[in-house]
Amino acid sequence: MSFRALIVDQRLEDGAVTEHSVALRTLDDDYLDPAEVTVDVDYSALNYKDGLALAGRPGVLRSSPLIPGIDLVGRVRSSADPRFAPGDHVVLNGDGIGETKNGGLAELAAVRAEALVRVPDAFTSAHAAAIGTAGFTAMLAVLALERGGVTPQSGEVLVTGAAGGVGSVAIAVLAQLGYSVTASTGRGETEADYLRELGASAIVNRADFARPGRPLQKARWAGAVDSVGSATLANVLAQTSYGGTVASCGLAGGADLPATVMPFILRGVTLAGINSVEAPRALREEAWRRLASDLDVRLLDAMTATIGLADAVGAADRILAGQIRGRTVVEVRR
Repeated sequence: MSFRALIVDQRLEDGAVTEHSVALRTLDDDYLDPAEVTVDVDYSALNYKDGLALAGRPGVLRSSPLIPGIDLVGRVRSSADPRFAPGDHVVLNGDGIGETKNGGLAELAAVRAEALVRVPDAFTSAHAAAIGTAGFTAMLAVLALERGGVTPQSGEVLVTGAAGGVGSVAIAVLAQLGYSVTASTGRGETEADYLRELGASAIVNRADFARPGRPLQKARWAGAVDSVGSATLANVLAQTSYGGTVASCGLAGGADLPATVMPFILRGVTLAGINSVEAPRALREEAWRRLASDLDVRLLDAMTATIGLADAVGAADRILAGQIRGRTVVEVRR
């Protein structure tokens, strides 16, 4: 049986991409590697990692040629694992798909059962794809804040990269839970109304965090969700109140951390790393249960745009340039 898929083919030399191509192809199902579960995919999503892979940037694809797409939502076609049966409504985020294994920007996928989660009844397939890795990561970050003792009564919570996928869902969930949220963005002139609709109570300019600052600054935040990294994360840590928690889940601004140990030692700040790719099954299920109860689907609809499979290539540059608001869903059969 044949299926359509985007295929990325690239060559690397000394860490640089020297050849790169993307094509929409029709493949036979034996193109996929054997796996426990095959899924008829209805939706994927466009994440920052997918943008990197589609645009020919290094650091994501570790195998080539490869079907990109770190998210997929669909129905089980066949399963060698007793936990899943044909017709089950499932979602998968991360687990190496779209990086080392063929991913979700295709009409068919073969995946590990351990990484699959049943889609909660509260969500349609389109909703689950709109959440995707970005929303899943945001929920993992909120769980990390809760484990660190950050409550709505603790004080203001900062969300960086606020207009992006992780930031948008993090704001919506935190506001729904009763937190007072400050959104950091470089697009305040165009996105302020959008961020306030999600639940942000205040908006600050990301430029305020972009340059290296003092190792310990005025305490402002009870907690934070950061998807930027580098100097932004260092400044957020330096401004976090005693006993606060910062969930670090991205490095759009860089992988370095020009900080000192002072926030950790003098203020007892916790830096919690969020790895959505390798999250264990129990944590995946907890995050999706919480999303079903704590994310307003009306806000999810407002932050989501839908494109067809062939349109994903053109959207890659826009997501890398920070020109895409919220979430972009890919309807793979369109």
